[in-house]
Amino acid sequence: MTEALAHRGPDDQGLWMDLEAGIALGHRRLAIVDLSAEGHQPMVSRSGRLVLIFNGEIYNFLELREELEALGHSFRGHSDTEVMLAAFEQWGLVESLRRFNGMFAFALWDRRRRQLYFARDRLGKKPLYYGWCGHRLLFGSELKALQAHPDFVASIDHDALALYMHLGYIPAPYTIYERIWKLPPASFLVLDRPQAGTRGVPEPYWSARAAAERGLHTPIEDYRAAREELDTLLRDAVRLRMIADVPLGAFLSGGIDSSLVVALMQTQSARPIKTFCIGFQEGDYNEADHARLVAKHLGTEHTELTLEPKRALAVVPRLARLFDEPFADSSQIPTLLVSELARQQVTVVLSGDGGDELFAGYLAYASCGHFYRKYGWIPGALRRIAGRLLYRTPAAFWRSLPHGRAADVAARLQRLAVAFQQSTPPAVHRALVARWERPELLVQGIHTLAPLGQEQESVLADPLHAAMLLDALLFLPDDILVKVDRTTMAVALEARGPLLDYRVFEFAWRLPLRFKIHRGMGKWILRDLLSCYVPQEIIERPKQGFAMPLEQWLRGPLRCWAEDLLEEGRLRREGLLNAKLVGRIWRQHQAGFDCSFRLWAVLMFESWLENQQRIPVSCVKALPTACK
Repeated sequence: MTEALAHRGPDDQGLWMDLEAGIALGHRRLAIVDLSAEGHQPMVSRSGRLVLIFNGEIYNFLELREELEALGHSFRGHSDTEVMLAAFEQWGLVESLRRFNGMFAFALWDRRRRQLYFARDRLGKKPLYYGWCGHRLLFGSELKALQAHPDFVASIDHDALALYMHLGYIPAPYTIYERIWKLPPASFLVLDRPQAGTRGVPEPYWSARAAAERGLHTPIEDYRAAREELDTLLRDAVRLRMIADVPLGAFLSGGIDSSLVVALMQTQSARPIKTFCIGFQEGDYNEADHARLVAKHLGTEHTELTLEPKRALAVVPRLARLFDEPFADSSQIPTLLVSELARQQVTVVLSGDGGDELFAGYLAYASCGHFYRKYGWIPGALRRIAGRLLYRTPAAFWRSLPHGRAADVAARLQRLAVAFQQSTPPAVHRALVARWERPELLVQGIHTLAPLGQEQESVLADPLHAAMLLDALLFLPDDILVKVDRTTMAVALEARGPLLDYRVFEFAWRLPLRFKIHRGMGKWILRDLLSCYVPQEIIERPKQGFAMPLEQWLRGPLRCWAEDLLEEGRLRREGLLNAKLVGRIWRQHQAGFDCSFRLWAVLMFESWLENQQRIPVSCVKALPTACK
């Protein structure tokens, strides 16, 4: 199981077992802070009571160490892992979690109480999977660790598959497998004589929903004061994430978020920061020119790579094994390649992830706002009736439209029809950004579409706020952060996101919308702050995002690969997807309509399914094991 995760930790490995208790802990280490043997894991506390395996970084560990030393604790080495163990002994689990500022997932074994604890960081930057295989409880940072156990049974959860086709990712606590779960962000789980097959009840120690609601009730009305405070906060968040005993750099796309992070890094560095960027031959998708201008102005040591379709095609077969479960964010490809590029020179990178979710940067937020401005006056019951009628409009009607407008109008109205049928702003937002609006028509054998409890937690008064909160609860941890974790750790590169410091999250929700959206542009306060470091003419441009030219590639260099995976006979034999529906969407795409958003979700699932048939099964029996 630990060997399956060697890519996450190539520098060291360790095992710890208690045969009487029936537990084994395994760890792979990527050495970032304290490269000596004093940072080795699994690590036992000074008292000998606690044993910890930990993935991630506690950024404020130096401040916590000073506080603990004042309380009488002493330390052998200089790692954050040792500080964590002392914190648990001094303050207990929950209070320590509330004091930690970092990204982490860990398993903690209490030898005296014979209790096992799991926990994840507030926003879900680091993963933790767990579940039952027979009467054995297995857990690890990636599913491939669990798959390595001889008792692992790969039984697909059809309801989770439907969720995946709807969203393009599988949200916590679900996974693609039955009886295997993800620990939700900002939660911990206490396992005390667990019953086989039970998920347990994770308990929150922090709440994104509560932080958002609290922030909206205590807004900052003075824009200048807000900008100054944000500058101070981000500068400190960047400072903490620059602490490392290994070479450090940054991803630089040329967008607002990464440019601001690099600017704040460079102001706190005595030497040029190493920056890395991926470009595309297709001009509409290429941000490399903008990144080059920012790098030149800030004086960074800049490296870029232009991505050709041939190179992307070579990456595609690796994705299924890399992500372990279906994942349809196509920016996974350039993110993996820029990670490989960066790893040639550094071991840690800072990124601009989180800016869109916290400061209203996504174009989808404009769509959600437009929907409510245009249709919000219609009573909900009437909207739902109109939506059902619109959705049932015969296909022959769309074919009667002029060729140039048929697909565009049909796609927009179908998405709008599903949005009309929703009763809450988060559900409307989900419908507007869904890959497959009606996954029950695509996925066979659904028992019930798995509920997304997060969107029921809070329905904020403003639809745009509701959409942003939903993304913070679902899209950010289960898409964006999964993508970044898997692609960077695949090459043993650690990514850190200053904009996702929990203090920044709480502060951002205190900002009125007018500080975030101004003159039709999102992330206004970040743009304004960036203009203090980078000239306005460099940063003012339309948002592009880290997207792939999939529409063209699925008709060109990726077409043969896709046709093999979507062959109708193959889909019928598998019996998981509606082969006729998939075939129709594929033909529409080849006829000139852009169906790449839907098709990529199906292709990534089929590629993943093909990969599952190649996983070797060991016949060696072992104790339950946990891996970094």
